[in-house]
Amino acid sequence: MVRTFPRTTRVRGAVLVLSACLLAGTAVAPLASADDLKAKKHRVERKVNAVHDDLDESSAQLRRAAAALSSAQTQLDAAQQHLAQTRGELAAAEVLDHEMQAKLAAAIEQLKGARAELRSGRHKVAVQQHTLGQIVVQNYQTGDPSLMGLSMVLTSQDPTELTGQLNSVQNVIDKQSVVLDRLEASRALLVVQEQEVALAKAQVAQKRKAAAANLKRKQELEAQAEAAEASVQSLVQMRADAQQEAAKAKAADLAQLRSLERERDRIAAVLKRRADEARRRAAAAAARAGRSAALGDGGPVASNGFLNYPVQGPVTSPFGWRIHPIFGYRSLHDGVDFGAACGTPIRAAASGRVLEEYFQTAWGNRIIIDHGFHHGVGLATISNHLSRYAVPTGAYVKRGQIVGYVGTTGWSTGCHLHYTVLQNGVPVNPQRWF
Repeated sequence: MVRTFPRTTRVRGAVLVLSACLLAGTAVAPLASADDLKAKKHRVERKVNAVHDDLDESSAQLRRAAAALSSAQTQLDAAQQHLAQTRGELAAAEVLDHEMQAKLAAAIEQLKGARAELRSGRHKVAVQQHTLGQIVVQNYQTGDPSLMGLSMVLTSQDPTELTGQLNSVQNVIDKQSVVLDRLEASRALLVVQEQEVALAKAQVAQKRKAAAANLKRKQELEAQAEAAEASVQSLVQMRADAQQEAAKAKAADLAQLRSLERERDRIAAVLKRRADEARRRAAAAAARAGRSAALGDGGPVASNGFLNYPVQGPVTSPFGWRIHPIFGYRSLHDGVDFGAACGTPIRAAASGRVLEEYFQTAWGNRIIIDHGFHHGVGLATISNHLSRYAVPTGAYVKRGQIVGYVGTTGWSTGCHLHYTVLQNGVPVNPQRWF
């Protein structure tokens, strides 16, 4: 039957796994012997074969639905990750925006304070300049206090009066000096305050620029977050649609599997009836010949070589139960798959009668050959996915005769032969008969 994944994917995967293991082995033990490398190669091959065992039979519709569901889930995961990242960046930008706004507000308050101090400093300078001006005017009107003191020394006759007058003059001079010193200090402070105002202005402008840039970034992230949320919602709907289609395809496949089971039961009943008739004939012949009806054989044994291989080619998938890797239902891979190119001749594994030839949706073109009673059982074989037949229904074919050609009809991802062996109508591992 068909496999869920194309053979090329499995081969590439096997090559990658094999290469990785061989490289790992070389790195760990560069002087490893050829036998060790061969052993590792065999272990890798066994792992690859184990991977083959996990593959299941699926219709093309189910494979497409599974691929669409997987793609939708992958896109949704990526979109959700992008949304989470965008929301994280937006949250960081919002926190930074609050911090920048607080720093901007503090800088503005600092600028206001600096401007207030500058206004106060300018007022003090103006007052001191006015006071100094009044002193200058008074000196102009009354004369220079230093000259007045000299005049008093030259004209005064009373030493006591002279001392008091000189003290008064000195007080005036000291007052003028203090006012002048204060004026100079205020002017120096005023220069510093003007510099502080200029610096505060520059800081406010810088913080406003940074806050504006972050605000723009925040707005862009908000737009990205909205777009990402819309994308996620769209992909959620896409995934829901894909899940619905996959559910329909799964239901159709399961229905087809039930149909296959009914077909298998029909064929089993026909072959069991023929096997019972063959057994009775063999028993009657043995009785007439005086031999045991058991024919000296209790059943088939492993590798007894009774059946020839139907084609030349490797076994690409063995017999056994499978669990669908995506949808989880269980089904029997009731034969072995041989890797062979389309058009490769299929030969009768043993002589027998062509019981049926027909097309079935899953199996494609199939041919059933009844080989009669051998080793205590009724033996039959079925070849599936044929491109065409080489013999008609009802024909008797000999061992090795061409009965058809390899194809890829039915549920098939590529050219191969699905080969089934039945004992009394029940599928068994064909390898037991080769």
